[in-house]
Amino acid sequence: MSKPFYITTTLPYVNADPHIGFAVEILQADVLARFSRLEGRDVFFNTGTDEHGQKIWDKAQENSEDIQDYVNRYTEEVRKLKDSLSLSTDAFVRTTDEAHQKAAQELWKKCDAKGDIEKKKYKGLYCVGCEKYLTEKDLEDGKCVFHPTQEPQVIEEENYFFKLSNYQKQLEEYLSNENVIIPEHRRQEAIEFVKSGLEDFSISREKERLSWGVHVPGDDTQVMYVWFDALTNYISTLGWPEDKEGNFKKFWEDGETFQVAGKDQVRFQSIMWQAMLMSADIPTTDKVFYHGFINSEGGQRMSKSLGNAISPFELVEKYGTEATRFLLLKHVHPVEDTDITWERLDEWYTADLVNGLGNLVARTLTLSEKYVHEQMQKQNSSGGMYDGMGKTFRFDVVLEHIWSLIQGLDRFITEEEPFKVVKEDEARGAELIREALEGLYSVANLLKPFMPDTSEKIEKAILENKKPENLFPRLEK
Repeated sequence: MSKPFYITTTLPYVNADPHIGFAVEILQADVLARFSRLEGRDVFFNTGTDEHGQKIWDKAQENSEDIQDYVNRYTEEVRKLKDSLSLSTDAFVRTTDEAHQKAAQELWKKCDAKGDIEKKKYKGLYCVGCEKYLTEKDLEDGKCVFHPTQEPQVIEEENYFFKLSNYQKQLEEYLSNENVIIPEHRRQEAIEFVKSGLEDFSISREKERLSWGVHVPGDDTQVMYVWFDALTNYISTLGWPEDKEGNFKKFWEDGETFQVAGKDQVRFQSIMWQAMLMSADIPTTDKVFYHGFINSEGGQRMSKSLGNAISPFELVEKYGTEATRFLLLKHVHPVEDTDITWERLDEWYTADLVNGLGNLVARTLTLSEKYVHEQMQKQNSSGGMYDGMGKTFRFDVVLEHIWSLIQGLDRFITEEEPFKVVKEDEARGAELIREALEGLYSVANLLKPFMPDTSEKIEKAILENKKPENLFPRLEK
């Protein structure tokens, strides 16, 4: 019997509306959650919002808005993704939740008791965009490599530090397991970072400079650095430390744990977070999957800070929920960067959905409704199509294969011409139509984790032997 499966996204930072970079991340997690449920596994799928930190405080001040009202407003925008993208999440954790804050404080106490936290003065370059102090590795032309338009701040203050250097050997051993990071080149990146020598990192801020955060246990002058606070969500959402409902034991201690994150998160998710877990004597994460960035034309990274992000709500408004899921899962490379433009999205939508799947459904069901009289029975076979997806995470390749089946069915109808045969030999023509219908039913089954509503509509139409409403309308010119 398979272990329970825990899967989580990172938590989007609520300093702006969500963009398609996070939409890709949560859709990848959603497919894996749905896929695991289809395999009969018990699944806990987590997401939420990261609501503390300097960037959020600054944005609220700029808008002359109460900080709690500010984070509430943007949190609701993230919540809307569940319906807009048809997500199957089981939990939505907020870092301002009382239970989460208590969990973060408890994790702090455990790390402190282990001797892994100390208070000391520090002066250095600080990137507000990353919410961290910068090292030489983080700089290019004196700017943060991830936020080249922002000038790093020189800050000197007394903070608490986590002794990451204490976990050099344990992290090297953890990362030696080839299964803990996908893709492999990200694991090598993590290994190189650890082997180059680990520096202790700041995990608090002076309350006088930043009051918006979780209070440090036993020190009213400091609040937790956003990363120490936010990373704790992965276990606080399961009810840790009390674990009254047993979810932490079931999914984290006894299950398989899986995280999805962007490629810029390697040191946070696979190094800092794992060391914090080691310090607190909590099992480390089994696997972290890192996706690439979505870029605009010319390879420029899309991000909220650069102001060139595309909203997933815009995609849904133009193409619909199911088409948006398809476009971001088939045409965005799972682990490498992908350039996206509205023109390309229009082309993919029209070619793959309007002229592809939508046309096939209409052709097949029009013939079936007229000439096939015996009702098809419900089937649940995926034909082994998903074999390996849980190892390679090539959602695009699986969908490419499904679309090759769709193209094959189109060719079958064109070449065998059942619409002509049925007029000369009704029995033979009906047999050909039924063959196409069975192929379409298999496609519907295969689409379940990717396009659940479309899958259901096609299956329902086949079982009722009735052509459905147009699945994918043509775009208005």
